[in-house]
Amino acid sequence: QVQLVESGGGLVQAGGSLRLSCAASGRTISSYTMGWFRQVPGKEREFAAAIYWGRSSTNYADSVKGRFTISRDNAKNTVYLQMNSLKLEDTAVYYCALKMTNGRSTTLVSSYEYWGQGTQVTVSS
Repeated sequence: QVQLVESGGGLVQAGGSLRLSCAASGRTISSYTMGWFRQVPGKEREFAAAIYWGRSSTNYADSVKGRFTISRDNAKNTVYLQMNSLKLEDTAVYYCALKMTNGRSTTLVSSYEYWGQGTQVTVSS
């Protein structure tokens, strides 16, 4: 059974930073692609960032590129999302996800088999 637990969300002023963590159990994350998605009420969940298994290359949505950094600590079986220069439009619930099946797009919600419960990030002016 895979469990993903996010933490690190909160309230921050525009221009500030937060680091989200996603602690995994039941699977070794180094063997899988991990993603961060976000969702605001009334909108679909959208891709933010992904880190690929093995070589640890990364992929980012255009909206966060240059501001967010996804990383992985294999020893802690944890994935991070460092968020800098936060904007009001970054306000959302952030979800971490694990993709077990190769060949599927890393930017699609449907590609991921396991999800965390989400952590709220609120950016204020």
